[in-house]
Amino acid sequence: MGHQMFLNNHHESSRDQGFVIDIYPLSSYYFGSKDPLPFRDETLADRVQRMKLNYQTRGLRTCVEAVILVELFKHPHVLLLQIKNSIFKLPGGRIRPHESEVEGLKRKLSRKLSLNEDKTDWEVDECLGMWWRPDFETLLCPYMPPNVNSPKECTKLYLVRLPMSRKFIVPKNLKLLAVPLCQIHENHKTYGPIISGIPQLLSKFSFNIINS
Repeated sequence: MGHQMFLNNHHESSRDQGFVIDIYPLSSYYFGSKDPLPFRDETLADRVQRMKLNYQTRGLRTCVEAVILVELFKHPHVLLLQIKNSIFKLPGGRIRPHESEVEGLKRKLSRKLSLNEDKTDWEVDECLGMWWRPDFETLLCPYMPPNVNSPKECTKLYLVRLPMSRKFIVPKNLKLLAVPLCQIHENHKTYGPIISGIPQLLSKFSFNIINS
């Protein structure tokens, strides 16, 4: 009885602190398509050169990405975009100079997941984590290496809460997939370090699955 009371108190405490995510079934949402987005067809060397030129003119590159959850088979799934049937990405991208992170993320979400550019229709919640790129050629790290004074890129993950229903309108050259947390957990080879680390970032939350 005492153990059960502790669990209940802990759950209520978590709810009081806002550490609860309401998750709605995947079937609650509508999925459609729109014209494809233009993508650069570049080599890794081309991308590094582009990043160097942008850094010279704009400084630190800041990217914002959304963690969006739905329910399927009674398990939380995260929405991922797939490019060319191989590369998985979280919805988001680079923000503009002098643009706030939240406004930039709303703009990117509208561009990639909505029919129009209306940015008011997204509930951006807390920042879940930050990743840093020490140099142009290196991978992102979930911390700032002690010998790095001028990182080249910062990527921030934000929790984005969904309403009970909405329309997702996705460019035809992208696929929007719902992938279970248990599948991406520590699966660096398939999903990369950021996506595969999402389950740990979400471990402080309780999931409240709401059936429509």
